Amino acid sequence: MIKTALLAVVLVTQVAFARSDSGDFPKGPNPNLTPGETCEHASTYRYPERIPYCDRNVTSDLKRAIISQYDRQLGYRIESMQRSKFKIDHYIPLCMGGSNDAANLWPQHESVYTITDPLEPILCEKMAQGKLKQADAIDMIREAKNDLSKVSAIIQRANSL
Repeated sequence: MIKTALLAVVLVTQVAFARSDSGDFPKGPNPNLTPGETCEHASTYRYPERIPYCDRNVTSDLKRAIISQYDRQLGYRIESMQRSKFKIDHYIPLCMGGSNDAANLWPQHESVYTITDPLEPILCEKMAQGKLKQADAIDMIREAKNDLSKVSAIIQRANSL
């Protein structure tokens, strides 16, 4: 209970920080460039639901192309910023059956991933326990990554399953 309350305070603080920047980077994946995609070429299958799982395989060239695409097409300035402040995020996480395809990747700033990253293992653990279906987990992660202010409530909802 205390751990959840502390996490909520940290997340609210981080949401405020993420929303206060100048707009040089996205706060969430762009639906046209990153609609999300699930694994089609599975190396294994996971969870009681037996969802396809793709091993992590994103080349440096693809990462650079994703950043360039977001800058060029959406007017961000990621390429001029410190690269260590970003990661290329799987919109639908690999542990949920996400793919390594460009349609599932976007440049995520540290002020955003520090908010959303704690949710991913919770949802995937619930999938492993058979308490959450893949479709529902994907809906929850999409909701969180598209509206950072909802992350804390989604974590609480997932923990209650």
